[in-house]
Amino acid sequence: MSREQLNLLLEIMEVSFVLDETALYLNIHPNDERALRLHNDAASQYAQLMDMYQARYGLLRNEGISRFPWSYIDDPWPWDVNFNNF
Repeated sequence: MSREQLNLLLEIMEVSFVLDETALYLNIHPNDERALRLHNDAASQYAQLMDMYQARYGLLRNEGISRFPWSYIDDPWPWDVNFNNF
């Protein structure tokens, strides 16, 4: 995995964390406009990053549209990456 691919994957993971946390917060505080804006901005950024990653490196999730041949099974899988080597 190249440094560029790893950096993009890390950014996707960071934004995904923001989405999870803001969703949990919004479940308890649904009228917090600031939190909703943060969540919506992160959702938009996440979609852009996923599109960028998948266009360059193939699928990260199995529900996406794959190039030929089916690319979801290509190595390395994100959880196989040793982040300590970078």
